[in-house]
Amino acid sequence: MYLTMNRFRVRRGREAEFEAIWTGRDSHLPQVRGFVAFHLMRGPAARDHTLYASHTLWESEADFRDWTRSEAFRSAHRGAGAHGEVYLEPPLLECFEAVQTISR
Repeated sequence: MYLTMNRFRVRRGREAEFEAIWTGRDSHLPQVRGFVAFHLMRGPAARDHTLYASHTLWESEADFRDWTRSEAFRSAHRGAGAHGEVYLEPPLLECFEAVQTISR
């Protein structure tokens, strides 16, 4: 398994706008080979921002890399830079390879 995580510092008062941008877009993920799951998570609020994280689980790093080079990726991220005022800074991408997995 391979996990990609983007962390977003969303300006206070812009949370509803951020969530609408994400929940209203067509991610194209369910049709992508190797895609397992996606979660958009709201975290703690600080004085100037609310922390969000998007987690995407993939069967492999190669599947994720293929997605980033696909037309589906370009389509899902079209216009992403148009909402810069919502963020304190650009998102931070972090990638993780599974070392251990425990399931029910």
